[in-house]
Amino acid sequence: MDQVLTMGGYGVYIWPAYSVSAATLGGLAFFILRRARRAREKLKLLESKRSNAPHD
Repeated sequence: MDQVLTMGGYGVYIWPAYSVSAATLGGLAFFILRRARRAREKLKLLESKRSNAPHD
């Protein structure tokens, strides 16, 4: 188990790189999902306004 964590002496560099990468990907996923939710809400609002508008 110690070899897996130390990775031949490079664990000091590899594990923080994995952590930064995981945090970055997690943050991107969070922001993408939040933006998609807001876009769906805006679309619903625009569609409801369109259906309530008087027709010419």
